[in-house]
Amino acid sequence: MTDVAWQKTSTYKEKTKNGSRERWKFIIGGALLIAAIAYLIIAGTSSGARYFITVAEIVNNPEYVGETVRISGAVIGETIEYDTENLVIEFTIVNIPQEFENLAVALHEAVESPDAPRVKIRIENEVMPDLLQHEAQAILTGELGENGVFNATELLLKCPSRMEENGVPVEENPHGA
Repeated sequence: MTDVAWQKTSTYKEKTKNGSRERWKFIIGGALLIAAIAYLIIAGTSSGARYFITVAEIVNNPEYVGETVRISGAVIGETIEYDTENLVIEFTIVNIPQEFENLAVALHEAVESPDAPRVKIRIENEVMPDLLQHEAQAILTGELGENGVFNATELLLKCPSRMEENGVPVEENPHGA
């Protein structure tokens, strides 16, 4: 006959100790994953909390020179210049107050204010947009150069004559401009 021997491969204590190690690895890994996700949410929220900065902020803060930022301002129509051969657009925008009741009125008052901060804009390799006109709101992405000119890479325009306030169209030319 054959002898059969029974061998215990591991004890209950060894299994519990190994299981405990595996559990701690899982807990630590999960905690690191949760911490990384929380960091990404907080960092993304704080950096994207503002859609754009004002003209006053970029003009008065030298930290913005050479930094890619998004700014917003009211277009001064008489400053618009377009070079059709080189596709270069240049114009000046003026600071818009951060809080206002009516965008069209805020844009008009900003353009008419001689004391409002202004910055010259330059955009290369762009076709002249139809909405680039006097008292349009310009939202631009780019960098402020050391010469004080904002070199834009992206231009978005909002024209108050094409907007509606509370479901009622804003009149085409509310201030006779």
